[in-house]
Amino acid sequence: QVQLVESGGGLVQPGGSLRLSCAASGGTFSRYRMGWFRQAPGKEREFVAAISWSGGNTNYADSVKGRFTISSDNAKNTMYLQMNSLKPEDTAVYSCAASTATYWRAYDKSTYHYWGQGTQVTVSS
Repeated sequence: QVQLVESGGGLVQPGGSLRLSCAASGGTFSRYRMGWFRQAPGKEREFVAAISWSGGNTNYADSVKGRFTISSDNAKNTMYLQMNSLKPEDTAVYSCAASTATYWRAYDKSTYHYWGQGTQVTVSS
C-alpha cells in the first residue's frame, strides 16, 4: 500500500521561505511520477510542480516558476518543494501525489493515483 506523508507546512511572512517534504513508502518509486498540488479555501485543487522520480524532469505552474523548486532524494524516497519569495496567494493546503499512469499529465490531478493528507501553508504578516 503506497503511503505519502507531507510535512513542513506552517505560518510564514510574505517574502519568506518554507520547504515541504513528502515521504513515500510502499511502492517502487523509481517508476513513479510525483507532483505537488495545492488547494485554497473555496478554490479548486491546482497543480504546483511535478517531477519524474527516475529522470528528474520537472514541470512547474506559471504562478510558481522561479520561486519554487521541486526535487527528490531517491535514497530516502522523499520529495521536496522548496518555496521562496512566498506570497499571501500561496496560502493553501499543499498535497503530494504519485502516479504510475502511462497517460500521466503533470498538471492533471486525475492522472495521479495516490495522495497524501496535505499540509497547511499560510503566508501572512
